Amino acid sequence: MRFQHEALGNLVTAIFAAAGCGPDEAACISDHLIEANLAGHDSHGVIRTSHYIEWLADEKVFPNKTIELLFENDVAALIDGQMGFGQSIGRQAMDLGLEKVQQHGLAAVALRNSAHLGRIGHWAEMAARTGVISLHFVNTTGLGMMVAPTGGIGRRLSANPVAVGIPIENRAPLVFDISTSTIAEGKIQVARNRGVPVPDGCIIDAQGNPTNDPHLFYADPPGALLPFGGHKGYGLGIVAELLAGALTGSGCSRPGVNRLEQGMLTILIDPQKILADDQFQTEIRRFTDFVKASPTATPGSEVLMPGEVEQRNRARRQAEGIELDETTWKQVVETAQGLQVAPDQIEAALLDP
Repeated sequence: MRFQHEALGNLVTAIFAAAGCGPDEAACISDHLIEANLAGHDSHGVIRTSHYIEWLADEKVFPNKTIELLFENDVAALIDGQMGFGQSIGRQAMDLGLEKVQQHGLAAVALRNSAHLGRIGHWAEMAARTGVISLHFVNTTGLGMMVAPTGGIGRRLSANPVAVGIPIENRAPLVFDISTSTIAEGKIQVARNRGVPVPDGCIIDAQGNPTNDPHLFYADPPGALLPFGGHKGYGLGIVAELLAGALTGSGCSRPGVNRLEQGMLTILIDPQKILADDQFQTEIRRFTDFVKASPTATPGSEVLMPGEVEQRNRARRQAEGIELDETTWKQVVETAQGLQVAPDQIEAALLDP
């Protein structure tokens, strides 16, 4: 099923507005989810809509929250997200950090107690559009605890994404955005909804056996995600856990948490305040051109920089539409109907069956 992205965005905006979000917040959440789908990260797109509305009904997330400032100086801040929608809270955190970095060249923002922050590459792109380098480390306090440590089979860590954005003048930014698990948990949801297997080497069942069945991941007892690259992804996940959880005061993964609480440490750097003239941009362009000019392993292929796949996905999906499986669309429709969203607004999103 294909959907025109603006009409689908209008529907998602209407859903969150009907659920009690103000117009700006509803649009902010919708824009972020649609951008994730356009970039090809369906795990962080509109598939999240029904979950967010369920959390709202269960008071596990709250609408129209503003950040609470707990500590601040010229270049650093500690803020509490009040368990507001992460798309809105994340934007507020980034606005604060970008204001500081533009004045002083360096900034660090430690965010705690935010609901799901969505696709973290979104925040890296936001900074890069202003000419600012950014690094982001994210964790959850426990509800997202789905990753087994290297050598173990029990869930002990979250997917703990890490993202870096680097602006390149007159070119699309370099955006490196990964979960420290083999795949994001949302991709397992997508596989389950589509009725397809999970790729090899991503998940184990409750006994620690490798499996491709997404249903075994959600079984009772549940399976677990694996860190990417064995001890390397595991180590990076531990670093993200400590920087986003312990340093922000949000807390690290622990059992017994019944809502998705996220922490994020964001570090921002303005290269124009560090290097004179165009030295930074000149070297970036030289180096990326050098890397992309490498002979390719497969004739006719090309070397891509981080972020280029998302740029191409975005251009293609803006032109051709966003693809959603029938299960995800059914969940969106049922959520919209439950909130009394107009039927014609639901139907307007669909390009073809």
